[in-house]
Amino acid sequence: MSNTTSFIAWISIFKVGWSLCFPAEDNIVINNSSSSLIVVPSNLRKQTEILDLSQNNISKIHIQDFASLQWLRSLNLSINRISNVANASFRFNRKLECLDLSRNELSNIECHFLNNITSLKYFDISFNRFLSLTLGKAFGFLKNLEYLGLGSREAIQLQKNDLKEISRNQLQEVSIGLKYLSEYELGTLLVLRTTKLHIVLPSAGTAALLNKVLHDAFTSADTLKLSNIDCSQTCDNYINVFKALGNVRISTLLLEDLTLSWLQFTSIIVPIWDTRIKNLSIINATLNSIRSSVIQHSDRVLETLIFRRIRSSAFYFNPPVYYDFFIKLKVVNLTISNSGMKFIACPEQGNHFKFIDLTDNSITSDFFFQDCKSLNLLETLILQQNELHQFYKLSTMTRYMKSLKNLDASQNQLTLDEKTNCLWTNSLKKLNLSSNRLTDLIFTCLPSNLEVLDVEKNNIYIVPQGVNNLEMLRELYLGSNKLVRLPECSNFRNLEILYVEGNSYQEPSSNFLQSCSRLTKLNAASNPFECTCDLRDFSRIKENTQVELVGWPESYQCIYPVNLRGTLLKDFYLSEVMCNPVLLMLIILGSMVVLAVVMGLTCHFLDLPWYLRMIYQWTQVKRRVMKTDLQQLHENCVYDAFVSYSEQDSGWVKEQLLPNLEERENPFRICLHERHFIPGKGIIQNIISCIEKSYKSIFILSPNFVQSEWCHYELYFAQHRVLSEQSNNLILVVLEPIPQYMIPSKYYKLKSLMAKKTYLEWPVDKSKQRLFWSTLQAAIGINITAETEETLL
Repeated sequence: MSNTTSFIAWISIFKVGWSLCFPAEDNIVINNSSSSLIVVPSNLRKQTEILDLSQNNISKIHIQDFASLQWLRSLNLSINRISNVANASFRFNRKLECLDLSRNELSNIECHFLNNITSLKYFDISFNRFLSLTLGKAFGFLKNLEYLGLGSREAIQLQKNDLKEISRNQLQEVSIGLKYLSEYELGTLLVLRTTKLHIVLPSAGTAALLNKVLHDAFTSADTLKLSNIDCSQTCDNYINVFKALGNVRISTLLLEDLTLSWLQFTSIIVPIWDTRIKNLSIINATLNSIRSSVIQHSDRVLETLIFRRIRSSAFYFNPPVYYDFFIKLKVVNLTISNSGMKFIACPEQGNHFKFIDLTDNSITSDFFFQDCKSLNLLETLILQQNELHQFYKLSTMTRYMKSLKNLDASQNQLTLDEKTNCLWTNSLKKLNLSSNRLTDLIFTCLPSNLEVLDVEKNNIYIVPQGVNNLEMLRELYLGSNKLVRLPECSNFRNLEILYVEGNSYQEPSSNFLQSCSRLTKLNAASNPFECTCDLRDFSRIKENTQVELVGWPESYQCIYPVNLRGTLLKDFYLSEVMCNPVLLMLIILGSMVVLAVVMGLTCHFLDLPWYLRMIYQWTQVKRRVMKTDLQQLHENCVYDAFVSYSEQDSGWVKEQLLPNLEERENPFRICLHERHFIPGKGIIQNIISCIEKSYKSIFILSPNFVQSEWCHYELYFAQHRVLSEQSNNLILVVLEPIPQYMIPSKYYKLKSLMAKKTYLEWPVDKSKQRLFWSTLQAAIGINITAETEETLL
C-alpha cells in the first residue's frame, strides 16, 4: 500500500522541482499574467518573492528589468515572445530558485545568464526555437538544480555531447521534448543522472529512431513518463518496442496522450506485465475502436495500475470486452477514474485486489458488485462521483468483502427513505458518505465497528438519541448539514474528533461538554451562535479544556442578539449574577430589605406620613368632582356602549359579544352601525351621533380592523371625544394580535393608544373566557334604561 501511495503522489506532482516554487502563505506574490505586457513593468515592489509574467507579449529581457528585486525567488516568463535574455539579467537575483522560460522564441541554448543564478532548483526552457540541445557550460554550475525542462519546436538532433554539462548533476526530474527529433545517438539519455524522466516522443520517424530513444529511456531512470503516443496511422513501431522491452531498469511507467485502437491498446499494455515494471499509469487515452480480441494475460502481478481519462471515440463498442479486460488484470491496486465506466464485473476467484478506485465514472448501485464473493482481499474501495442512489444496496454490496476497511461513496446521490436492516461487512472501519442526500435515518443503518464516519454536506438535522451501535467511533464529520443541536458524546463514548462546522445550531446543549470526555479536537466554526447564558460554558471551552478548537477564535462569532452580532465568542461575557437566578434573587431581596430600612428611617425623620395623608385627601376630593361630571354625562347617554369592528369580525361580534352583553340578567344596550345608523344620513354624521349617545366606545381590534378606513374614522372621533370631555370611555379589545409593523404609519393614533392604554385580550382558552366577560362588563360600568332612551330620543 505504501508503494501505491507514493505512486499516486508522484502522478499528482510529477514536476517535483516546481513544488518548490509554489507560494507560501507569507510570500509576497505579484501576478501580472495575461496582461498584454510588451515589456517588464518598472514599478514592481522591491520585496516581491513570487512574480508571474506568463502569457504576455514580452520580447526581450534587459539587464535592469529585475535589478531591484533582490528577494525574488520564483519567476514565470513562460508563453511570451522572448528571443533574447541579456547575460547579466539576473546578477542581482541571488535568491532566485525557479525560472520558467518555456514556450518562447529563444534560439541560443547556451544560456549565459545562468552564470549569475547558481541557486536555481527549477529551470524550464522547453518548447523554444533551439536548433540543437547542446547545453552551454553555464549549466554545469547549477549544483542545486532538481528539475530541468528541455525541448524545441524545431527539428533537432540529440547526441551524447549535448547533455554532458549536466552529466555530473544528480537531478530529481528531467523533461525533454523530442516531438520533432530527426536523429538520435544511442546512449545519449544514459548520460543523465535523474530519478524521473519525461519524454515527449517523436511524432514521426523510423522504427530504428524510436527504438533507440525508448531503449535508453527504459534504462536511464527509475520512473519514466512517455507522452505523445499517436497510433492513428500505424502503431507497429510502439508495439514492437514494447514487446522487446525485456529487463528494464524502471519500476514506474506512465503513458500519456495516447490515440490508438483497442487492439493496439492491449498490445502495448500486456507486454509490460513481463517486465520489472511495478506501477503502470495510462492517462488521456482515446480509443477509436473497441472490438473483441483474444488477450493472453500474464501470471505476473502488477503492484499498481491506473487508468485516468480513458475515452472511446467509436460510435459502437462491445461493453463486456471493455469492462472485463480491466477486472481480469492481475494487479493489487487498481484505479479507473474519469473514464465513463457504467459497470464493472465481479472478478474471478484468486484475484489480488486490495485497492480499487473508481472515482468520477457513471456506476450505479443497482447491480454493481452485488453478491460478489471474490473480493476477499479488498481493503479500500473508492466510489466517489458516480451515480449511486440506493444506500441499502451499497451496504449489501460489502457484506462478502471480509477485509474491507475503507469505503468512500462521497459525491453521489445516495438516499435512505426508511429504517432498514443494512447488511454491512464487519471489517469496515472508515466510511465516507459526504455530499449525498442522506437524512437522520442514516444513523439507523451504519456498520457497528466504524472508527471514522464522514457524513458532511447531507440533510441531517439531528443525531438521534440512543445510537448504541457506534461504540468504536473515534472521528465523526458532520459539517455543512442542518444540525439544530450538537450530538452528545454519550452515543459515541470513544469519540476523539468531531467536526460540526457550518450547521444551524445556536446553543450547544448543557450536557455536550460533560459527555465528550475523550474529545481532543472540535470544529464548530461558522454556526449562528446565540450569545446568552447557555453559551457561557461553551465560550470558555478553550480556557477550561485541552480540546483543540479548529478555526478559533475568528470563525466563532455571535449572530444573536443583534447588539452582539459579530462579537467573537472569546470576547463574549455575561456576569455570574445575570446567569444565576438564585444569586440574582438574593441580591434583589437584600436590596429590598436595605431599601425598606432606608425608607423607614426617612419617613421617621422627614415626617412622611403627614405628606401621605394630605395627598390622600386631595385624591378623594378630585374623585368626587370627576364622579359628579360622570353622573351628568350618563343622563345624556342612550346606549351603554358603541361597538366599532371590521365587517370580517362580525361573526365574533354577533356570536360572542352581543349574547354576553345583551342577553344577561341586566342587559346592556349596545349600539351597532348596522342597527342604529339612520338611513339617508351621512356615514360620518352617524358615527359621531352614535359615539356621543354611548357611554362607552368598544373597539374590536384585529388585522382586519387595521385594513378598514371607516373603523379608523370611528376610532378618531371616539378619541376626540375623550380629549374634549376629559373622560375615559374607550375600551380596546384585541381579538387577534396586531404586530406593530402591520399598522400603517397614518394610523398613528391607534399605535399611540395601544402603547399607552390598557386593553383586553380575547383568550382562545375557553376556561379563561368567563373572566374576560366579567372584566368587560365591569369596564362598561352602568346600564342605560329603556326609559332613559325614550326620554332622550
